[in-house]
Order: sequence, then C-alpha cells, then structure tokens
Amino acid sequence: MAKTIIVSNRLPVKITEKDGEYQMIPSEGGLATGLGSIYKQGDNVWIGWPGHEVTNKKDREKITDQLKEQSLIPVFLTQEEITQYYEGFSNNVLWPVFHYYASTYANYEQSNWDYYQRVNAIFKDVVLKVAEPGDTIWVHDYQLLLLPTLIRKEQPELSIGFFLHIPFPSYEMFRLIPWRAELMEGILGSDMIGFHTYDDVRHFINAATRILPVNSSANILTKDDRTIVAEAFPIGIDDKKYASLPDEPEVKKNIKLIRDTFGNTKLVLCVDRLDYSKGILQRLQAIEYMLEHYPETKEKITFYMIVVPSRDTVPQYAHLRDEIDKRVGGINSNYRTMEWTPIHYFYRSFPIEMLSALYSTSSVCLVTPMRDGMNLVSKEYVASRVYNDGVLILSEMAGASKELIDALIVNPNNTEEVAKTIIRGVYMPLEEQRTRMKQMRQIVAKFNISHWVKIFMDKLNEVKQLQRSMQTRYVSANTEQSIINRYIKTRKRIIFLDYDGTLVDFKSNIEQASPDNDLHTILRHLCEDPSNHVVLISGRKHENLDTWFDEYDIDLVAEHGAWFKKQGTKWHRLPGLSSQWKLELLPILETYVDRTPGSFIEDKSYSLVWHYRKAQKGLGELRAGELMNNLKYAAIDKGLQLLPGNKVVEIKNVEINKGKAALTIVDNENYDFILALGDDYTDEDVFKALPDSAITIKIGNNVSAAKFYMRSPNEARNLLRHLTEQSHVVHADK
Repeated sequence: MAKTIIVSNRLPVKITEKDGEYQMIPSEGGLATGLGSIYKQGDNVWIGWPGHEVTNKKDREKITDQLKEQSLIPVFLTQEEITQYYEGFSNNVLWPVFHYYASTYANYEQSNWDYYQRVNAIFKDVVLKVAEPGDTIWVHDYQLLLLPTLIRKEQPELSIGFFLHIPFPSYEMFRLIPWRAELMEGILGSDMIGFHTYDDVRHFINAATRILPVNSSANILTKDDRTIVAEAFPIGIDDKKYASLPDEPEVKKNIKLIRDTFGNTKLVLCVDRLDYSKGILQRLQAIEYMLEHYPETKEKITFYMIVVPSRDTVPQYAHLRDEIDKRVGGINSNYRTMEWTPIHYFYRSFPIEMLSALYSTSSVCLVTPMRDGMNLVSKEYVASRVYNDGVLILSEMAGASKELIDALIVNPNNTEEVAKTIIRGVYMPLEEQRTRMKQMRQIVAKFNISHWVKIFMDKLNEVKQLQRSMQTRYVSANTEQSIINRYIKTRKRIIFLDYDGTLVDFKSNIEQASPDNDLHTILRHLCEDPSNHVVLISGRKHENLDTWFDEYDIDLVAEHGAWFKKQGTKWHRLPGLSSQWKLELLPILETYVDRTPGSFIEDKSYSLVWHYRKAQKGLGELRAGELMNNLKYAAIDKGLQLLPGNKVVEIKNVEINKGKAALTIVDNENYDFILALGDDYTDEDVFKALPDSAITIKIGNNVSAAKFYMRSPNEARNLLRHLTEQSHVVHADK
C-alpha cells in the first residue's frame, strides 16, 4: 500500500540522553502537530536528523528502534556535517539571502556548499531505503533544497511535494548565491512547490525562468516534458488547542498572576526567536519613540517582551542579544518610575501554559518582523482571544499579513507609524476590537493546520494526475510507431506544417531562420511520395516562403492564410482584405519599439508583428501585455485580431485564419491520413478546424487543442524523417 514520507531537517521529537538511556520528548511545534495526522497513520513515516551527534553503532541502533515505534526514521550526521551544512550553508547563506540580509550576513564558503550537497545526498539515501513505487514524498524547508531532484533522478515516478517555510526572495537577491542554478534544479525535482504567499510564488517563478531554461504559464512551470506547479498555501495552527488552553487550571493560575502583577496597565506582548529578521531592535526604537513623544503613555502601557534563545554561540547572534540587552536597559533606566517598568524582558523560552496566559491577558500583540515567511505567533494570539477582544499589530513583511487583513498593519521600518499604532491599538474601542478579531478568528479557524495539510496533499494529487494526462499525450516511441503504421497503410495523405518553432528553432534575428540542408532533405523526401499532399502554412511573408520552397511540389500558405500558392501557380491573396488600418496602428507599435530596446516591427502585407525576442526577459512580456491592452478596443473597432505568440504580438485582419485556410484545402477531398504540426496560438485554429480523425501535434507542451505534443522542432523533424524512411522501406520490400 502506498505511503507518505515526510522529510525535514529535524524530527518532531527532542532526544535527551541520561545515564546511557535516550528519552524522546514530542515537539510542540505547529508543523509537528499538523503533520501528526499524516506520519502516525498506516505505514507513513517522518525522516529527519534526531538533534544529536550519535557515533556509536549500538546507540544508533537503539535510537532507531525507539524512533521506529513512533513512525520516525533518523538521519545520523556527524558534528562536522551539522556545522557545515546547517550552521554553515543553511544559516549563513540561505537564511540571510532569503530574508534579504545577503550583504550583511551571507558568507559563501565552498566547503559549506560541498557539505550541503553531501548531507542532502545522505537524506536521499535514507529516503530511498523506504520509498517504493506509488509513494508520496513531502520535503520541508530550505535545508533540503537539493533533495527533490536527488530523489527524482533515482525514482522518477514518485510523487514529490516541497514546502518552503521561509520567504522566497526576489530574483535580484537569489541570483547572488553562487550555486543558484543547482539549488533551483534541486527544487524543480518536485511535482508541486508550496509557499506561504503569492509574492513568494511570483519571486520563485521569476527566478526559475531567468536562471534555468524552463517555461512558465501563470503558476505552472514546464521543465523538459514535466509539469510543475508552484502554489501559495498559508500554513495554519491548531486553533482548537489554543482556544481551549485558557480553560486549563495551570493557565487560569497564570492569568491571575499576570493580572495581579500588572494591575490596570495595558499589556503589549512581543514573542520572538532571537534573529535579525525579527525586527526586535527596530521595535525597541519605536517603543522609545513612543515614550519620548507621547509621555502620557507612561505607566499606562507595559511591554512584555520574550526573546527565545537561538544560535547565541554565533557571533552575530550574540552581538544582537547584547544590543537588545543594552537597548532594553537604556529604555528602562530612562523611563521607569518607582511603580512601573516600561519593558519586562525575558531571554528564555516559556512553557505553553504561560504563553497562553499572556495571549489571553495582553491588550495588544505586537508582531513586527522585518521579513517572515508566515509568523504563527500572530495566529496563536488570535486563536487564544476567545472573547473576540484584543488587538493584533502586524508587520506587512510577515506572510500572515496577507491573511489577517483586519490586524493593524505596519511597516516595521517606520518608527513613528509603529509608535502611533501601539497607542491606537491600546485605546481601540471594544466594538472595533471585536469586529476585527471576529474576522481574524474565522480565518484562523478555517485555515488551520489540518486544512493546510489537506489542501496541499489534494493539490499534489491533482498535479500528479495532470502530469499523467500529459504523459499520455506525449508522442512517445510507441505513439510515433502507431502514427507511422497509419501513414504506411494510407494512400491519400495531407500534411500541414507550420514553420517557425515547428520545423526550425526560433532565432533572435528572424532573417536567420532559413531552412538548413537537413530540413530540405526531409521536405524533399515527403514531396517525392505521390501519396503526400504537403502544405506549409506559416505566418511568414509570402516572399520568404517563395524564396525558400519554390522548387518543391508543395502548397504554400503565408501570413496565416492571407496568401496562398499551389505549386506551379502564382500567389493569390484572400479577397476583400484592407491594410489601411496600418496607418493608424503603426505609430503606436513604433512607440513600443522606442520604449523596449531589442524589439522591432515586421510589416507584412495584411498584418503587423511586434517582435520582442531580443528584449530583456520580463520587460518584453510586460510591454506585450501593455500593447495588447492598448490595442484591444481599436482592434475590435477595425475588425482586427490580436495574436500573442512566441515572443511576438501580431495584429491581422480577423478574416485571416490558418484554420479557414486549412479547411479550404481539405474540403471536398477524401484524405485518409491528415497530419498537422504547429507550435503557436495561430496553429490552434488548424487543430480545431480539422476532423477528429486528424493527427494534430503541438510543438511545446502548453495547453492545446492538439491531440499530442512534442518538445521541440528537432523531435518534429525526427517524426517526419521516420515517416519517409519507414514508408520507403515498405515500398522497397514490395
């Protein structure tokens, strides 16, 4: 039976050793809670590092046996591997770059990268020991970016999901990493890639298409012949757990203690892990600004600030801790009174019973990271407010701000704004508090951790089904042979061939895309068979096609059907066409050429084409979208059609249509074999116009009306070559 294998850097347990015995303490983290519904079922397992260096073979076996009872599988790493892969590469390269601190904290050491590759390979070996055909692998977070492709190379049919729990940076940041292409390749081994926000999805797709030869359409990426989906799945929490905690005796006791301690002052709660991305120093600056500029808040507001220790043996974190100590000490010494201390600061972790009591009693929860993937403290606070009161102040840089839009959203760099918002939050009328909190509690309850797990797994299954449907459409060796068999058995055939992108690759200079000797040979062999009627149906100018293909017994259709020529006759054009509209639209296209370096206009008899093959990637696409919007009403008014193609936007008379041209040729003829190959938006008209018995093939695997697809012009040429070769062999035998 198929199983799900969860893979993360750490297992969801803390392992402690005492007198040679190992104890397993379950983690209380949100991820462990949510994924518990998966890894504790059936044969499902969770793979990760147990948190300790264990070198003794017997100890490893003992830990493995103990963990197996909980459906956990350990990945044992040496201290050197942990130091270089985790502390070195994961936390000194990926963490600062992904949180936009590359210039300050990133350190690109080759040995760290070497160990990162090595440890990802160790994880891969452990996964493959338990993975079987039909299994689903769900890889988590930035420590294992290479793992999806490492697994894919050895077990290509496995279903692989990946989720990034931190932000994905803009392309300009990600490109700073020397090993950016390898990291991107690693992630793209997944079938589905999950992020917390749409911004992360957008950044990822932009980086992927710029760094690697992959195509994208909306949130779907195509690499080789595989479809990969990037999607936003905001992670939730166990809302019911946080809503029920205030009723527990220990929490009630803590609530009373807090109220007795702070009396009538309004409590503002801050809970963070020690990290430069959490904006702790900037928050202290805002608190100081508030106390200085709004002295009436003194003795009215108390800040309860918890910083959970993290990596404080690392110099930059130790320095940050010292800076926080100094800043808190300075504020308290400047503003405290006999009865009141502005900031109650704790550098330690708190048990969940105390956290729940603080969530329940704080008038305001102040969450102001400089950059955060999601930030679950904000959701925990909301879930804990069972009476729908309290105010959440949330940084716009946290992923949670995209969901919890009824929070007071602030820019953490704006000291004055944060200070004023604290005051606004503390004195917010109860009615407004309840209106806002009620909305947020509904969101936190609906989009909880169970919902997150379910929609991710459901979408992963959808993607896998989409891939399978694409696989059935790809012209595999078997499909090609069945096409050849039909070809051999038939005696009256018609073959429609597009040119650019179908028989030849796109060239940055359109004049360089002339046919080579190989293509001439293929076409000559096709035309030599008296059973074949070959039609070249292209968007090219008729002068181009005449120069290149006049010698062949071939029908030529130029400019998408505006011009037509049977072998041995002169060109004739579609009647009733006008080009007067060009006078008005040409100046508009010229402004886009002026604004887009590398773009140019191709002027055909009855159409205008704006090319952006040479334009900067991204800019060309942006301008093409602008141009389409700019021209859409003029096009309708003048009876024109706008066609977005491969690095082109074409404007032509609506009467001109490749599909109509193809139908005109096919009509009243009893062909027993119809084949059409095309790569473009305009070729869809041909695919739709031809009868169901036709074999239609799209070059490139985008969504298409064609029955099949191929990846490249090279594959299209191979098919045509094999048709003539096989047919020649059969006729020779006869």
